[in-house]
Amino acid sequence: MAPKVLRFISDFFVYETAKSVVVKSWSVGVINRVVQLLIILYFIGWVFMHEKGHQVRDTGIESAVMTKVKGLGNFSNRVVDVADYVVPSQGGSMFSIITNMVITANQTQGRCPETDIKCTTDADCIKNHLGNGIITGKCLNNDVGNGPKGWCEMEGWCPAENDKISGTPMKEVENFTIFIKNSIRFPMFNVIRGSFPSIIDDAYIKTCNYDPVHHPFCPIFKVGDILKHTDQSLDNITKNGGEIGININWKCNLDYNVENCNPTYFFTRLDAPFAQSSVSKGYNFRFAKYYQSEDGTESRTLHKAYAIRFEIIVSGNAGKFNTVPFLINLVAAFTSVGLATVFCDIILLNFLKGADEYKAKKFEEVSGIVSESGKERPYQGSQVSIKALGKSSNDSGTFSIGRQE
Repeated sequence: MAPKVLRFISDFFVYETAKSVVVKSWSVGVINRVVQLLIILYFIGWVFMHEKGHQVRDTGIESAVMTKVKGLGNFSNRVVDVADYVVPSQGGSMFSIITNMVITANQTQGRCPETDIKCTTDADCIKNHLGNGIITGKCLNNDVGNGPKGWCEMEGWCPAENDKISGTPMKEVENFTIFIKNSIRFPMFNVIRGSFPSIIDDAYIKTCNYDPVHHPFCPIFKVGDILKHTDQSLDNITKNGGEIGININWKCNLDYNVENCNPTYFFTRLDAPFAQSSVSKGYNFRFAKYYQSEDGTESRTLHKAYAIRFEIIVSGNAGKFNTVPFLINLVAAFTSVGLATVFCDIILLNFLKGADEYKAKKFEEVSGIVSESGKERPYQGSQVSIKALGKSSNDSGTFSIGRQE
């Protein structure tokens, strides 16, 4: 029992090393160094410099946005201000600027022609079908013109809306301005930042407009400039409406001074996939203003509004040096350099001349244990020395080592 334990201990405390074969070949040597260089450049350039693999990152950004629109326009021969064309009025991260409207005034509850459904007989009007109101199933014929013409009767708010008649879009929207104030916090690092420096004063804000080069921190955005950034036609978007995204991106490297943590702005047309759609194009919504006469009769003015809807989207992340990800990526870099050896071995063993000779030098095969008398015998030893039997091999097997007393 004791000899087995001693043998186990002696076998356990040994050192094994891989066999090295020096191949003096310019082509293989160049390939080896080039592959190693590419791996090192990848880790330095991409992993550490671009992806900041040495940092721990906080992507759980907390954000608050406040907006304010300013400008005067002219619509339907009257001057309109912010209270007329901004919906909703709370100044949040989503708001709409109305640029065109279809107004149907003095609507009251009753029965009247449905302007969207034409008919010649009652059979053309499906009872309880929904339009601007509920279809009664009756066709209101009109004999004016060439032959009988008519519309189905509906029950609801009358007269029915005719949205094929629209006013002149409000072109002054191009000069409207949007004030955007954004505050963010990275909870992992407890870093709090604002979208513009606190040193900005009233005089600067009253005269500046955002420009990515000359005024990157100005919080005043001109609607016309935003449309230019998204390559949108003013005539088209004021007539049919649309959705514009203002993306505030915070990408901060907190290894440097926190004052360098500033936002960048991107603008995009969010409803671009539907630009060529014949079903739903642009952006519009309806709202009504209600009135009640002295005799208790209720009436309303219906507005179908075409608007530019602005969505302010805040995104970003912050990174700071941390030992754990740095060591993990550093070890990965050192380990990956060894891939050059694997790549060169594949070339040497399979594609170059002299592959068989390289196999014979790299791999050694031993068929048994050799004693001092030169006879093979099973292993019994205690203290042993190593003797390797070199033998050429044309396969890719491993090599074993015999022991000699």
